[in-house]
Amino acid sequence: DLMLKKHLLLLSMLKTVVFRWTKNGQDFDPYQDPRLITLDDSGTFIIPNNGNLTEFQGNYRCFATNKLGTAMSEEIEFIVPNIPKFPKEIIDPIEVMEGQSVILECNPPKGIPPLQIYWMTISLQHIEQDERVSLGLNGNLYFSNAIETDSRRDYCCFAAFPRIRTIVQKTAMSVVVKSNKLMKDSDSDSGRGYANSLLERKPSLLTPTGKESHTYLVKGEDLHLECIAEGFPTPKVEWVKIGFHKLPERAVVESHGKLLTIEMVNEEDEGKYMCRAKNPHGEIVHYFHVTVEEPPEFEIEPQSQLVMIGADVVIKCVVKANPQPSVVWRVNGRLLNEVPTSNRKVLKDGTISIHNAKPENSAVYQCEATNRHGTILANANIMIMNIQPLILTENNLQYMAVEGKGVVMHCKVFSSPTSSITWSKTDSANSVEGERFSVHKNGSLEIHNVMKEDMGEYSCFAQNTEGKVAIAATLEVKDPTRIVDPPHDLRVLARTTIQFSCQAEFDPSIGDDFEILWEKDGMALNASENTRYILDDGVLEIINVSFGDQGFYACVARTPVDQDMAVAQLSVVDVPDPPEDVILSEHNGRSVKLQWIPGDDHNSSITEFVIEFEESQHEPGSWKEMMRVPGNHHFALLNLHGHVDYRFRVSATNEVGRGQPSQATERYKTPASAPDKNPENIKIEGHLPHEMDINWEPLSPIEHNGPGLEYKVSYRRQGTGEDWMEHMVKRHSFVVKNTPTFVLYEIKIQAKNHAGWGPDPEIITAYSGEDFPTAAPEDVAVEVMNNTMVKVRWDHVHKDKLNGHLGGYRISFWRLRSLLYSKKTHGDKHTLTFSGERNHAVVTGLKPFSEYSLIVMAFNSRGNGPGSHPVSFKTPEGVPGQVSAFSVTNIQKHKVTLTWSPPVDANGLIIGYILQYQLINDTEELGSLTTLNISADSSKLHLQDLEALSKYTFYLRCCTRVGCGPAASEERTTVPEATVLNISTSVSHNFANISWIPGTEQTESELYVAFMNNREGNWKISDALNSSKTFHIIEGLEPGTEYTVRLMTKSWVDNSSIFEDVIRTSAKGLASIHGGISNQGWFIGLMCAIALLTLIVLIACFVNRNKGGKYSVKEKEDLHPDLESQGINDDTFCEYSDNDEKPLKSSQHSLNGDLKGGDSGDSMVDYGDEDAHFNEDGSFIGEYSGRKERVSMEIKGNNQSTA
Repeated sequence: DLMLKKHLLLLSMLKTVVFRWTKNGQDFDPYQDPRLITLDDSGTFIIPNNGNLTEFQGNYRCFATNKLGTAMSEEIEFIVPNIPKFPKEIIDPIEVMEGQSVILECNPPKGIPPLQIYWMTISLQHIEQDERVSLGLNGNLYFSNAIETDSRRDYCCFAAFPRIRTIVQKTAMSVVVKSNKLMKDSDSDSGRGYANSLLERKPSLLTPTGKESHTYLVKGEDLHLECIAEGFPTPKVEWVKIGFHKLPERAVVESHGKLLTIEMVNEEDEGKYMCRAKNPHGEIVHYFHVTVEEPPEFEIEPQSQLVMIGADVVIKCVVKANPQPSVVWRVNGRLLNEVPTSNRKVLKDGTISIHNAKPENSAVYQCEATNRHGTILANANIMIMNIQPLILTENNLQYMAVEGKGVVMHCKVFSSPTSSITWSKTDSANSVEGERFSVHKNGSLEIHNVMKEDMGEYSCFAQNTEGKVAIAATLEVKDPTRIVDPPHDLRVLARTTIQFSCQAEFDPSIGDDFEILWEKDGMALNASENTRYILDDGVLEIINVSFGDQGFYACVARTPVDQDMAVAQLSVVDVPDPPEDVILSEHNGRSVKLQWIPGDDHNSSITEFVIEFEESQHEPGSWKEMMRVPGNHHFALLNLHGHVDYRFRVSATNEVGRGQPSQATERYKTPASAPDKNPENIKIEGHLPHEMDINWEPLSPIEHNGPGLEYKVSYRRQGTGEDWMEHMVKRHSFVVKNTPTFVLYEIKIQAKNHAGWGPDPEIITAYSGEDFPTAAPEDVAVEVMNNTMVKVRWDHVHKDKLNGHLGGYRISFWRLRSLLYSKKTHGDKHTLTFSGERNHAVVTGLKPFSEYSLIVMAFNSRGNGPGSHPVSFKTPEGVPGQVSAFSVTNIQKHKVTLTWSPPVDANGLIIGYILQYQLINDTEELGSLTTLNISADSSKLHLQDLEALSKYTFYLRCCTRVGCGPAASEERTTVPEATVLNISTSVSHNFANISWIPGTEQTESELYVAFMNNREGNWKISDALNSSKTFHIIEGLEPGTEYTVRLMTKSWVDNSSIFEDVIRTSAKGLASIHGGISNQGWFIGLMCAIALLTLIVLIACFVNRNKGGKYSVKEKEDLHPDLESQGINDDTFCEYSDNDEKPLKSSQHSLNGDLKGGDSGDSMVDYGDEDAHFNEDGSFIGEYSGRKERVSMEIKGNNQSTA
């Protein structure tokens, strides 16, 4: 500090300091005694332990002198303690009569405190203390009254001195307690009374003696007050503080009430205390006057001063102590009266005053205060001189501050008289000023709330009458360090891994001097050797978290300038520990009390305790839950079954889960008793008309309450007055035979064992067995709601005809025919079930334009009754379904061909078709919609006058008299010119050949062949084909596999095809030529010859067709306008009408292979409701097969046309 630097400066200006010592007030020169070791450049000396340390015992004081004066130290007492020893002595045995008091004196030797006293036997067994036997503060062992068991020959007092690690033992003492024969042997009342009169007496104090005593303590010491009394019976000791209702809160009564302790006493603990020892024969008291005193303590300590010549000097020394201390002033180690001076005087309050100080008044003044509790000494250096300013702070220091925080720049000056200190910034001629700037008395400049503009160089100027000096300092202002992503409190499960994350921002110029440190409860973790702690880039990871990891974790983002801190708490939770001390109490036959002490809840409150039992007779080793109690209950009253050998255990549950169970209790066996309950869940069933099955849930083995369990089954018809029919059974079922059908009975079941009957059973009522209903609903009527739904009504079946509980009604219906055809075929029968008592229902899911028939029947648990008379009804026409096989083929420059088949579900008479189409440009905007009406007997349309190279969307709807059905749509793009003609395919087991006749402008176009394995759904596209090529061979196909083949043009970016076909390769076993054949020369030659021949035939057919004018299929369509003939073609090969008449297979498929099968019309959903109950009799199969066959014929005919 500044004063120390002042002292060092002055010492450097002066010559060597001279040291001297005094011992017991007399001069002592350690340099003159060769046995002592002295140190150079100091007054220190060392006393070697050469066996003569006791010669150097005494009180020492050190004096240090130079030109400015003499300083002195406090007095040092050097004590050489002797090794404590008990004196060797022979101690006579102590003999006392039974009931008398005994004092065994220890008288421990003196030694360095603290002293600890133990009373033990020779075998080092502690003498037990209680209300009768006490160890006093003085080390004595007190017996308030002796008993025979106190007799022994090895009472030993041990004195322990921990500071010197020494324990000494006193000679063993013998105590003989003589019994009072009269008291023990006399049987007469007078003898016993005489013995008691000798023994029983009022208390008297063994320690302390007298009526009162005084105790003096130093503030901060511990108060110990002791009262040990003798008497018979053993007295009890009470404590009070006179004038107060109770003892101080810090007072503790120990040693069975005989010792009063107050730690760290203060003035409030002073006063008068009383102990009272009493028994039935009287009492005795003792008063303690407690005084709390203090050693001397400076209230105002004399301070060193540097004073200019001619000034007045005041040296104060104010001391407080209890008792009042004596205060002595010295100058340079000598009493004031031994060093007189004219301008110095001592005032009444002990203050020293020096008027008009001169340099010769420079000295070291000592103030020493003493009372019986100690001595304190203070040196004050008084220097009288004039000296120019000397700045002790180093020049050109660099300071770093944080924006928004404060900074202190030092300028410590040593001068006399005192210098004036000013600060200025280098770029300003004026002194710094403003509320943010403060210049302290010690010369330091403090800047509050530092700003960036404060950065720069500063100068400190110190000036007095003797001169002026200055130093410079530089201030850098940094951005504050700030934690932007602090760690968050975590509450985790034990044995998991957790992470604390901490991210901070700091001044970029600091660079590598930034670091993130982690602390746990104030202890640094960065240097921790615990391998479970992983610290990496602001992340603290703790592996396998345990309860020892709980606490507060601090993230400290630190730079050389500042730091920021964020704290998060880690709480570890786990399932509770098993309860402890699980015991049984209050045994009372079949009830017992179970109590326990909860285990550690591991930071998650226990919500409940689970009590389990295990019994040794029925399921030994199997623990079952008995009951649960709230988490704040630590006991439970258990009601038990009879004749069971139990044991119990308890487990605790918290939010984490259920902990391990406790140790099992001892076994407890309950006596046998009658059953507590009768069977439950009694079920009466009538599987047959003349029987009644009685079943019940049997009592569990533990519910038997004893051996010999049986059941008494009693039953009688209700309302007849009959006697109860009773049967004793051991099983849990009974069949009553020869009962009337569906008659009400009364039934009761009672449990019994060897100990007695169970409680009176409850009577239940139930019906005997049911039979089928014998009557059908009448007056069945059908109201047609719409073309798919009807409402059915009927009259209830009379309850006498139900022969049981009514389950409800069932409606069975079936389709007779479509109204498009006259032939009736019995379709699948569908049955709907309607529970409960009702007389109407709605049947949905019917097919429009159809004739149906239905019946209604009642049912009970036995089954269905007879059906009503069948009722027929017809459904009106409906909207038709979507047209089938709609495709766009023969795509040319200005025209396309549309083909389709009638919808599978016509739902009425087809009156025609509506075709709509519109142009779609490149921006997907829609053009105007063109509508055409088509006659009902058409299945193909040649659409002309289209724009070339344009994309169109076509919509086709089928219509009946009710309306039009949903539209089928296709999207196609017209071509520049007819590209190819007469496309055909031929297939082998592992390759396929696709061939065509080029159009007129084929040389200007490129063709591509694409094929797809229909199982895999992935398209493969060939390279661009040579314009002169008229066929392409697809190799590497799998035998027996179905493929889709397309012929496309490159310019069609949407991959629309001009030809599409579905082919199937033959099985490998049927192939005559094996794999790799296409690479053989003879095969290539053969294929070229076939291709040439095919080309000639196709040209001939093409010429013939152009001469024919009208398509052959169209002629046949004109000849067969009926619905049955639509879609059937038998064109010859030469006519080759594939592109004109054959529906384009899979024309709605996309290149990604997502094939969606067309509706074949044979789904069972078409014939009934999914939620209905079906009863199939096979009569529908004929119609269903016929429909599917017609569809197959159409496809087959089309395939033939392309062969």
